[in-house]
Amino acid sequence: MQLSSYQFETGNLELLARQAVEGFIIGLHKSPFHGFSVEFAEHRLYNPGDNLRHIDWKVFGRRDKLFVKKYEEETNLRCCIALDVSASMSFGYAGGMSKIQFSALAAAAMMQLLKKQLDAAGMYLFSDKLLSGSAIKSSERHYKSLIAELEVLLSKPLTERGTNLPAVMHELAETLPRRGLVLIFSDFMNDLSQEEELYAALQHLRFMRQEVILFQVGDAQREWSFEFENRPYEFIDAETQERVRLVPADVKEAYLAQISAYHQRLEEHCLRYNIDLIRCDTHTNLNQILYSYLVKRNKMM
Repeated sequence: MQLSSYQFETGNLELLARQAVEGFIIGLHKSPFHGFSVEFAEHRLYNPGDNLRHIDWKVFGRRDKLFVKKYEEETNLRCCIALDVSASMSFGYAGGMSKIQFSALAAAAMMQLLKKQLDAAGMYLFSDKLLSGSAIKSSERHYKSLIAELEVLLSKPLTERGTNLPAVMHELAETLPRRGLVLIFSDFMNDLSQEEELYAALQHLRFMRQEVILFQVGDAQREWSFEFENRPYEFIDAETQERVRLVPADVKEAYLAQISAYHQRLEEHCLRYNIDLIRCDTHTNLNQILYSYLVKRNKMM
């Protein structure tokens, strides 16, 4: 679904997330990648040596493939979703979806997919530190509570000013149980003086045996391509309230050079540490996010 056509209203986050996941699964089954186990979250393919008593013969009759019933204790994927709620995430342009709205919807959709796979999920909110965190569970009640927390988050303005990604990632590395999947939604607009600390924190997460996917959320047209009308603007830093007046064309070349160089350095370090980095435009759909999770999950299981 195209996200720009949806308006956020209190109480509809779960519905939008469910619609996004259902549309994604339909598209996945029609694509060359239909082999991903989405439809049969409660089954897995039969492997030689499996107990024949666990074969689901009804599924065999429909699919002509052997599946064994997959019990909840077999689903050992533990997923932590970390969501940046600093003030810079409130940016949204010309009535479009803000970065926090996009990230919350993506997180809710991810939870729907995790629930279908009988996987366990937990959620952390952060700015310059971890602000809240939940246990990692797979119960229906737990998923409902996480969605409710996201609804509350979207119902009021973001008040947290700063971002300290290195401190947050170090804390996550020390807090989370070993061997899991960590999904981080952020614009990654951290102080460039902390850039090396950021890479060290990413390395710390990997050292603690966490699989990591970074979802870099932004308005591609304005924040990454700096496309504005050729007239004076006043830009306000949401986290420091610093203001600057300028004509975008006067600084566009220098801005693009710096943002491109930062993106390249981040990509290189992620590649070095075997971390997936997914750049997410707030004006596109969620399919790339959901697909990235499935790829990582299938590698881990």
